[in-house]
Amino acid sequence: MNLSRTSRTLLRAALAAGLAVIYVPLAVVLLNSFNSDRTFSWPPAGLTLRWWGAAWDSAGLREALWTSVQAGLGATAIALVLGTMAAFAVQRYRFFGRETVSLVIVLPIALPGIVTGIALSNTFHTVLGLPLGLLTVIVGHATFCVVTVYNNVLARLRRMGLNLEEASADLGADTFTTFRLVTFPMMRSALLAGGLLAFALSFDEIIVTTFTAGAGVRTLPIWIFENLFRPNQAPVVNVVAAALILLSVIPIYLAQRLSGGDPQTH
Repeated sequence: MNLSRTSRTLLRAALAAGLAVIYVPLAVVLLNSFNSDRTFSWPPAGLTLRWWGAAWDSAGLREALWTSVQAGLGATAIALVLGTMAAFAVQRYRFFGRETVSLVIVLPIALPGIVTGIALSNTFHTVLGLPLGLLTVIVGHATFCVVTVYNNVLARLRRMGLNLEEASADLGADTFTTFRLVTFPMMRSALLAGGLLAFALSFDEIIVTTFTAGAGVRTLPIWIFENLFRPNQAPVVNVVAAALILLSVIPIYLAQRLSGGDPQTH
């Protein structure tokens, strides 16, 4: 489709405006993490690494970071197992209610977080009688992390087809050997991409965490929210936000690169 010069100019302007709305505030956060003024005067009167040092020395921050890492790893592990199994079942087998199963798996990520949080909290308390803690946070995060793994693995299975697996079976390989030597290597990058996205989703989740964490369990997003309006902690919170912006680029970039790979080349 050929666009006129005016249309191309308008599209570029719209793209630039959209990117500016997203990334200019993020750039301000990054710059303010080095702002020497505690009240974040603008433009900055000077630059300093003082707040980064204060963030590094915060015991509460380090504890919250470790809790988030534990929750993210646990939720990612569950999501990799359940999401992969579900993707194989939906893609490789035909059974009654297959489309319904697919919808049920994807639905949690579309539901408002507060609805999921309330439902999980009631289930843990009323039905299962479980005390809220790190375990319930991991289970809560896994409910929506499964979706990212499921979607990545399902897309890869659709692209792979069955030719190579059928050839492996024709050559005498059993099901496990075929999976280990043929199927898994071709879907390895999709699993890694889904795992990275699942960890990123879990790491910055706050709504579901609020309903499932219980007393004494504080993830990094909850720590940020609790300290956001404390004047003495504002510079440290700004540093944490800046660090998360920088660190978030890594899993998203890797997941994008891996999920776009050709399965026949792995």
